[in-house]
Amino acid sequence: MKLRVKLTLGTVALLALIFGICGSLLISASFDAMLQSERQSALGSYNTVQNTLQLVNSISTQSGLEDIVAALRSLGGGSLWDGVFLRTGDTLLYASGGIPDGVTPERIDTRTGQCAVSYWTGEGSQYLQVSGSVNVNNQRLSVYILTDISHIYDLRDSQLATYRRLLILTVIIGAAGSWLMAALLTRPLTRLARASRKIAQGDLTSRANVTSGDELETLAGEFNDMADKLEANIAELQDSVRRQTEFMGSFAHELKTPMTSIIGYADLIRRRMLTAEEEQEAANYVFSEGRRLESLSIKLLDLLILKKRDFELKVSSPSAIIAGIVRVMRPQLSEYDITLRYRAAEGRCLLEPDLVKSLIINLVDNARKAMDSGGAIFISSEMTDTGCTVSVTDNGRGIPETELAKITEAFYRVDKSRSRAQGGAGLGLALCNEIAALHNGKLDIRSVEGKGTSITAILNGGRADEA
Repeated sequence: MKLRVKLTLGTVALLALIFGICGSLLISASFDAMLQSERQSALGSYNTVQNTLQLVNSISTQSGLEDIVAALRSLGGGSLWDGVFLRTGDTLLYASGGIPDGVTPERIDTRTGQCAVSYWTGEGSQYLQVSGSVNVNNQRLSVYILTDISHIYDLRDSQLATYRRLLILTVIIGAAGSWLMAALLTRPLTRLARASRKIAQGDLTSRANVTSGDELETLAGEFNDMADKLEANIAELQDSVRRQTEFMGSFAHELKTPMTSIIGYADLIRRRMLTAEEEQEAANYVFSEGRRLESLSIKLLDLLILKKRDFELKVSSPSAIIAGIVRVMRPQLSEYDITLRYRAAEGRCLLEPDLVKSLIINLVDNARKAMDSGGAIFISSEMTDTGCTVSVTDNGRGIPETELAKITEAFYRVDKSRSRAQGGAGLGLALCNEIAALHNGKLDIRSVEGKGTSITAILNGGRADEA
C-alpha cells in the first residue's frame, strides 16, 4: 500500500509539474505575442502621426499649431489608437480618443526623431504608450499615442483561470489513473508478498501466480522456483527424519526373531539339557544369527537411512536360504501350533542373501500373525529367466480387498489393536517391498478374506547358470 501511495503521489507531482510548466510557458508565449503585436501596431500608429506632422510642416513653413492640431483631428484614430496627446512644454495642445477623463500619459522626454515604448496602468486599465517628439517651425512638440491593452491582460487572466481549472481536473484524473496504474503494477508484488507470507506460516505449497509478461513475472518465476526448492529441501528433511524413525522401528522388528532364537538356544545351553552334538548345533545357530544381525544392521542402515541402491548381489541358492529359515523358524512356529512346510526349486541367481532372508522371515512372521490359533504356512520358490520368485502362503484371516493397496506403506496395520498386541510395528511389508525393489522386483499380494493370503516376492536380480 505504501508503495502504491508513493507511486501515485510521485506520478501526480510529476504530471502537475510538467503540465504547470508547459501551460505557463504556453500562456506566457501567447501573452508576449499579443503584446508584441500591439507594440508593432502602436509603433505603426506613431509613425503615421509623425509622418503626418512632418508632412504638414513641410507643405507650409508658416503653418501654425492650429494646422497641426487640425491635421491630428482629421486623422481621427479609430483602430489606430485609443488616444493621442500633443504637448508643447507643459501645455496640452490636443487630446482625443476613447481614453477616460483623468487619464493622462506619462511624461517621457525623448530626442527628436526617437520614440520610447512603455506600459502603465491608469484607472484600472492597462495601456501601451509610444512617446516621441518632432520639431514644427523650430518648436519641439511631444507626441503621445496610447493604446488600451486591457483586453490582452483580461485574456491572459481568463486563460490562467481556465488553466487552473484544467490543472485541477488533470491532477484529479491523473491521481485516479496513477492509483489504478500503481495498483496494476503492484498487484504482482502483492501476490508475491501474500505467497511469501503463507510460506512463512508453513504453507509450502503456496505460489505467486503472476502473468504480467514483464520483469515482475520473471521475478515471480524465480520466487516460485525458490519455493519449489525450499519445499523439496524441507520434504527431504522430513523424509530423512521419517526414514530414521522407520529404521529404528525396522531394526527393532528385525532383531526380534533372531534374538528369540539366540535367547532360546542360549537358554538350552545354559541349562545343559543338550547333548554335545546338540550343544554344538545350538552354538552354531547362536553364532550364525549373531553374525547375521551384525551384517543386517549395517545393510538396514544403508537401505533405510542412506537409501543406498548399489548393494553387491551375490550368486546364491534360494532353496538353501529357504531351508535355513525353515530349520530356524519351525520350532518357534510349533509353539503356536503352526505347521511350516516348503518347496524350493533348485537353481542359483543373484541375490543379497541377508536381505532376502530378512524378506522371507518377515513374510513368514506376518503369516503367523494372521492366524488366531493354529494353521499352516507354505514357502515356495521358482526360478525365472531374470532371477527367482519366493512365495509365502498362509490359511489365516486374509486381508480385506480395500486394504491391499495400503499394506506396504510404512507403519500401516490392517488390524491395529491385534498388531500392537503381537508386537508388530507395521514395517515388515514396507521393508519387504524395499528389498524387492532393490532386486529390481516387487511384491505381488493376493488375499481372500477368511481364507488366507499369498505374497510373492519377484526378484529380478539376475540368473546365474550353473557352471
